[in-house]
Amino acid sequence: MSDRPVPHPDQLIVARLTGAAQRHAPWREPTEAETATAVEELREIAGDRGDLLAEVAGLLIGFYRGTMEELKAQAAAQYCIVAGADADLIPRWIEVGRCRAAGAGQTPYTGPEANEPERPRRTAKRHKRLASSWRR
Repeated sequence: MSDRPVPHPDQLIVARLTGAAQRHAPWREPTEAETATAVEELREIAGDRGDLLAEVAGLLIGFYRGTMEELKAQAAAQYCIVAGADADLIPRWIEVGRCRAAGAGQTPYTGPEANEPERPRRTAKRHKRLASSWRR
């Protein structure tokens, strides 16, 4: 048996919503037809879960703020909002997205050896010099 935790059903819905919203989002202002198609799919996935649509919208806005993907993320978030995201919950999720983005930009801790200074490499010239000093 696996020791991996089983994801909560809401996490799976959030993942599906995020994927659908991003897949439909263009790198420009979406047309009404594009918006209608995306909103229809998001409503089908979310059902009456405006809280999950708000989570996705906020995370997209917060995580991609100030990046090259911001315009596309804004379009995806707008789809979630039009699909029925709970507007009161979005600011909280924007902040979570910003925190996740900040954490994603940090160098992960890989152990104490990662913090050690790099040892000088032995070049052929240095190796010959060291070898000659050993013979003395």
